[in-house]
Amino acid sequence: MTTVLIADDQPMQRFGFRMLLESQDDMTVVGEASNGTEAIRLVDRHHPDVVLMDIRMPGLDGIEATRRIVAAGDRTRILIVTTFDLDEYAYDGLRAGASGFLVKDAQPEELLAGIRAVASGDAVVAPSLTRRLLNAYIHHLPASSATADPEPEDPRLAALTEREREILTVIGRGWTNTEIAERLHLAESTVKTHVGRILAKTGARDRVQAVILAYDTQLVAPA
Repeated sequence: MTTVLIADDQPMQRFGFRMLLESQDDMTVVGEASNGTEAIRLVDRHHPDVVLMDIRMPGLDGIEATRRIVAAGDRTRILIVTTFDLDEYAYDGLRAGASGFLVKDAQPEELLAGIRAVASGDAVVAPSLTRRLLNAYIHHLPASSATADPEPEDPRLAALTEREREILTVIGRGWTNTEIAERLHLAESTVKTHVGRILAKTGARDRVQAVILAYDTQLVAPA
């Protein structure tokens, strides 16, 4: 059973989400929050598998709530739901530690599949869409070292082998596992093993965070 917390300041939106989720045999709603402060409190109480997190809420918004929940080390994963698929706030939410995002007008089956994917440890956002989001809001990243003195290599990359570094780079470019396998002449199972090791070594929670890491460490430059 996947437990879900709904965080949204619109009562009708929460009601709609609850009706959909409770129609599923494998999901249950453990609580509702109308702002980020309530969401943090309810996560601490119920430790849900997934939080459906709105971004724009009164008081503490969904981005800061996501940041605090992730920083607390709770196993709960955050799925951001936003009005626009290229909302700049969604980008900030991903950087805060969310495992993906969906738009509020997504089809019901897309939302359900997204919750199940996040609960199982996958990222919801397709690699190409992740890259488009990051490129659109690349100005949020730190200034390039090209305009400053060279900085030492990010310690998160130190433990990676050359092959793992290569795969992290192409993950950042939006390649799927199938594309990586075909272009680098590897078995797809081998690619999955490499991806798992990259996540473990770098501390990235999922593929979305790995893409952000590739940009942050300048393995990948915006297109």
